[in-house]
Amino acid sequence: MNRRELLTSLAVALGPVPWLACPTVARAQGAQVGGTTPPVNVLEFEPMARQRLSRSVWDYISQGAADEITLRRNREAFDALRLRPRVLTDVSKLDTRLELLGQKLDFPILLAPVAAQGRIHSGAEPEAARGASAAGATFIISTFSTTRLEDIARAARGRAWFQLYVNRDRGATRDLVQRAEVAGCTALLITVDTPVNPMRDREKRLGVQRPYTGQSSGGRVSPIYSDALEPTLTWETVAWIRSFAKTPVLLKGILDPDDARRAASEGLAGVVVSNHGGRNLDTTPATIDALPPIIEAAQGRLTILLDGGIRRGTDVVKAIALGAHAVLIGRPYVWGLAVDGAAGVQRVIDILRDELEAAMALCGAPSLDRINRQLVWPER
Repeated sequence: MNRRELLTSLAVALGPVPWLACPTVARAQGAQVGGTTPPVNVLEFEPMARQRLSRSVWDYISQGAADEITLRRNREAFDALRLRPRVLTDVSKLDTRLELLGQKLDFPILLAPVAAQGRIHSGAEPEAARGASAAGATFIISTFSTTRLEDIARAARGRAWFQLYVNRDRGATRDLVQRAEVAGCTALLITVDTPVNPMRDREKRLGVQRPYTGQSSGGRVSPIYSDALEPTLTWETVAWIRSFAKTPVLLKGILDPDDARRAASEGLAGVVVSNHGGRNLDTTPATIDALPPIIEAAQGRLTILLDGGIRRGTDVVKAIALGAHAVLIGRPYVWGLAVDGAAGVQRVIDILRDELEAAMALCGAPSLDRINRQLVWPER
């Protein structure tokens, strides 16, 4: 079996959405891409990516749950926040460096775990990880990656974390965590907001059939249960994972302040304020709206990351101003991957970093520790 056939079989094993080979096109930065003007912001990658992907793959990437209210809300909430510019501050030197979980980062933007990237580009996750590494960003490897986590971690060149979906087979879960640690992943994110299959209407319209366990619910066989998801995941499970994990453990998918408070009391390293990109439970709050109560509940005892709706450098400033230590991006770098492989991923990150620095300067905040709540205009 050659590499292409292997990628195809692995992607098919992850679900019925077809694997897609997307040839790398001209580099986005400083050249025309696919005969069009090079993207000047992240949002301009979206229509270009859509042109390159089949409808089924595009819907898999872009869909939200049910009526997609939360999906839209993530973006609308960022747009509704207004920044307060401050002037007459020396911004001749800008410092975006930070330390997270004892690790030094050049800027507060990480790449979120995204499953089955072999559907997006023939190079799959290693291609995206190479783009992240070239831009100096940390790449978070998904449990449901198309390629081996060891290969992805190698491509990330020492800038890799691992995202875990807990397996019903506890031995398999332990093995996976230990493999990630041996591969060099320096933090572990446990996704805790997906015990069952979410209701995604676009998948239903496309006839996507998720594998399920046949577990009964109310006297019938329910399609919400999946062999790939663990409905018995509890705080006790998290404690068990922490008992053998050698890297900091964070919980991904926190929206309620009480859950953040308990995570702090349980000794977790941090949480990711996330609604799964609007893909799970519809009508939840936007993550940026959920952030302030979680910051208050954590009382400085947790590293707080945020994902969902980040499209501009100003969004990063807003998230940090409201208390996040850093943000994760998902769809934006996937668009870049579809358009131009590793170079497209690097360009997306570079654009966001440039915009972040410009926003910091125009807000009179030359370093991250100068970004605070005072930079967000009071609500009407």
